[in-house]
Amino acid sequence: MAMNRVQFQRGLSWRDVQSRYGNEAACEAELTQMRWPEGFVCPRCGEGAASTFRHRGKPLWQCSACRLQTSLVAGTMFAHSRLPLIVWFQAIWLLTQSKNNVAALELSRLLGVCYASAWRLKHKLMQAMQSSESTRQLGGLVQIDDAYLGGERNGGKVGRGSENKQAFLIALETTEDNRPIHAVLTPLAGFSKTALAAWGERHLVPDAEVFTDGLAAFNALRDAGHPHTVLVADSRRGACNQARSRWVNTVLGNVKRSLDGTYHAIRFTKYAHRYLAEAAWRLNHQFNLAAILRHAVHTLIHAKHWSEKALRAIPSCLADGSR
Repeated sequence: MAMNRVQFQRGLSWRDVQSRYGNEAACEAELTQMRWPEGFVCPRCGEGAASTFRHRGKPLWQCSACRLQTSLVAGTMFAHSRLPLIVWFQAIWLLTQSKNNVAALELSRLLGVCYASAWRLKHKLMQAMQSSESTRQLGGLVQIDDAYLGGERNGGKVGRGSENKQAFLIALETTEDNRPIHAVLTPLAGFSKTALAAWGERHLVPDAEVFTDGLAAFNALRDAGHPHTVLVADSRRGACNQARSRWVNTVLGNVKRSLDGTYHAIRFTKYAHRYLAEAAWRLNHQFNLAAILRHAVHTLIHAKHWSEKALRAIPSCLADGSR
């Protein structure tokens, strides 16, 4: 059997992390270069001239034009965090290099921080990933499947009516020779034609060709003008063996096993959008593990700050998966 180059790529070792980001100054320098690669730019007026100084050990910039004072993390997902940047970088490495991810409780033990701090850090990173992935569109050949997260709780309903069962859609863009490129995982209120039409408008380019099972709601994609092939199989095993559904079923199985193996008390109906976006983001960046930490930092820089109250106040997943 040929070696899987994605699985056996070198990645970023712990020794590499310690060498590059082993102290706060190194993390500050990396974040500064990534946020302002061509030099400081004032977030208010866009000017580049500024004086720099430190306040309470943190670097600050004061714009020479409008006099605005701004910090390295102001306006980013790093803002208002009491954790040192070195802890953030270590956490990002743990969360992006592991095969099946890391739960907040384990993250707190590995980093030596309290559970609440680990939870906030992890959910901020996942929210940044969700913001980044929410506008992704797929084109070319797209394999799509419907699925559910979670299951019944003790004393609760069973089956599709379970209080902790969340519907979601998984879509995978592939090349002509059936190699996976990008993925989208989106929670839905249900598998209706209205929900599928809204999802397609958001996540499919106009000429995308879609391959689905026989679920009637998928006809909404055909009605929207997408070339639509319905794949019929006698069994789930048969569906997995079909060329134009093999990858979406493989990835779906991997995602479910990863979530089940890592998280054991998720409120799927409240936070599914984040856990699914995290899985999609990891899938879409898995081809270059050596650079994935910098991609995650870039994602955090370009995401707006979310307070803990905002992180916890997200309502149940909406039909378009936009929250």
